[in-house]
Amino acid sequence: MRKKESILDHVSRLCLDMPEAVREIHGSHASFLVRKKTFAYYLDNHHGDGIVGINCKALPGDNLALIAADPKRFYMPAYIGSRGWVGVRLDTGEIDWDEVSETLKLSYKLTAPKKLAALVQISEA
Repeated sequence: MRKKESILDHVSRLCLDMPEAVREIHGSHASFLVRKKTFAYYLDNHHGDGIVGINCKALPGDNLALIAADPKRFYMPAYIGSRGWVGVRLDTGEIDWDEVSETLKLSYKLTAPKKLAALVQISEA
C-alpha cells in the first residue's frame, strides 16, 4: 500500500486494474463491477457491524472453509454469504494485500465474461 493511501483507495486500485472494472461509491461503501455485474463490495461499518472489509464471490464451499479456518479474518457477509460470497476483514491488524488481491481476482473471474476473465491471472501458490 502506498503512503497516505486509504484502504478503500488501495482496494479500488486493485479492482480497477482488472479489465473493464468500474467503481460505484455509496457513502463509505463501494461496489466494483464488470459489465454491470458486481464482483466485490468494500464495506465500512455496514449496518453498524463495525467491520471494514471486502465481500467477494468464492468457489462453491470455499466461503465456509475459509471462515472455519480463520474466523478472525474471514466472515459470512449479510445477505450474500448464503449465495457463496465471503467477507475478508481489513481492520484486524496487518493486511495481507497479496491475499486480498487474489481474492478479488477470483471473484472477478467468477463474474466477468469468459474473454475478460481469461485476461486475469491468479497465482498458483
